[in-house]
Amino acid sequence: MSGSRDDAKTPVRSKEGTTPEAVSPRADIEAFVQRARALGPRQDGKRGRLIFALDATMSRQPMWDLACTLQAEMFQEAAAAGGLDVQLIYYRGVSECRASKWVSDPKRLSGLMEQIDCRGGHTQIGRVLDHVRKECKAQKVDAFVFVGDAMEEAVDDLCAKAGELGLLGVPAFMFQEEHDPVAESAFKEIARLTKGAWCRFDAGASAQLRELLRAAAAFASGGHRALADLSKRSGGGGAVKLLGQMR
Repeated sequence: MSGSRDDAKTPVRSKEGTTPEAVSPRADIEAFVQRARALGPRQDGKRGRLIFALDATMSRQPMWDLACTLQAEMFQEAAAAGGLDVQLIYYRGVSECRASKWVSDPKRLSGLMEQIDCRGGHTQIGRVLDHVRKECKAQKVDAFVFVGDAMEEAVDDLCAKAGELGLLGVPAFMFQEEHDPVAESAFKEIARLTKGAWCRFDAGASAQLRELLRAAAAFASGGHRALADLSKRSGGGGAVKLLGQMR
């Protein structure tokens, strides 16, 4: 990895030889918001923990640059609900899949992302899911965000891994760029199995991705209540889309 730092060099290892937008009807969304408002904020006094995973294969460079620009807003949104710690994980090339240390400073995360360039390769979503499971078993992870546009793996294997995350209580927010039907089917199923949510955004649509990342950060730091509050403040957008799917 060109110009990488030590805290962005932790490889995610697997065992040898392995590794149109959905919006519910308005009545359903409003009913969910009412239920979510009845829930209290976090009572444990801890900061939220969110794993931010991105596809860094060659076609993803424009999205990577956009995510780098927008990621600070995740921290800003989460601050009101108790704060947020984020771990970056990405894959690129033939077999490279790496995770950073946990960070609580948006400038530090931005610095890590700016040093990573995208390279050609196939998707490694299975290795990402394995890493999320490992992190959650070590310490609770409140949410997992994935941003990508493709899926080139055995979907049944991914679904088995997603089911494990669902049992661990880690919702996956699967944010899909563009309209690949294979990726859409897989991403939706991963979201369903983890009790998370899937949303599509258009290439270069910074406003759409900004709303989705803010919503995911709100949930990770403050749960359903924070997500419902964001929906109320923003008047819709990403928070409404996620609320409309999560159960």
